[in-house]
Amino acid sequence: MEIKRKKAVFNWSGGKDSALALLKVIRSDEYEIVSLLTTVNRDSKRSTMHAIPEKILQMQADSIGLPLHIVNLTPKGDISDYESEMQTAVELFRTQGVSYFIFGDIFLSDVRSYREKQLEPYNIKVVEPLWDKTSKEIMTEFLESGLKTVVVTTTADLLGKEYIGKTIDQHFIDSLPEEIDICGENGEYHTLCYDGPIFKNIIPIELGEPFLFSHEVGMEDGSRKTFSYWFANIQE
Repeated sequence: MEIKRKKAVFNWSGGKDSALALLKVIRSDEYEIVSLLTTVNRDSKRSTMHAIPEKILQMQADSIGLPLHIVNLTPKGDISDYESEMQTAVELFRTQGVSYFIFGDIFLSDVRSYREKQLEPYNIKVVEPLWDKTSKEIMTEFLESGLKTVVVTTTADLLGKEYIGKTIDQHFIDSLPEEIDICGENGEYHTLCYDGPIFKNIIPIELGEPFLFSHEVGMEDGSRKTFSYWFANIQE
């Protein structure tokens, strides 16, 4: 008897952890992925943390062979805007019978708790294929997976612009300062995955001159905080 797979949405960042989590989900054959979901800045048309152009995100989705659902966010940095737009997306997918949202988090319990809190009212369960492994275990698994990725964003006060464009390999890991999580799980860096077993073809990318960008973000407690990042200026 054929086992019915569970309908799920995969929250796609375009980076290495997301790609590794998706690879594990596909190989498990436990879930029917109805769509990838990505948040994009409504003005820049780039993903909110990695600054990957929407065109590249669509190319990734096409190569993977899954639909891409874009959640457009206004660039005011307000958590209520994010929650409102995500609520609309969740309600849409609930009508399609989706009961699971899959993420590529590793060990940030506060992030997982936030996701669970937001999705619980819709009876949607959070799935974390990489959860509760060490960063070393995840990085070893990534390096053995055949996935290929480059650094496209760093938190400026943690990693300088010299890290932009670096390939994730053992040399990169060895070059990281001791206090940096090797997977960048604390937001130290973000990546763009362009090749590997989840893709039918290589995603062509061209990185421009890195640039520094600072913005103020409204926090959940009502305060505001300024963050600065180096970006790769990915060409479309």
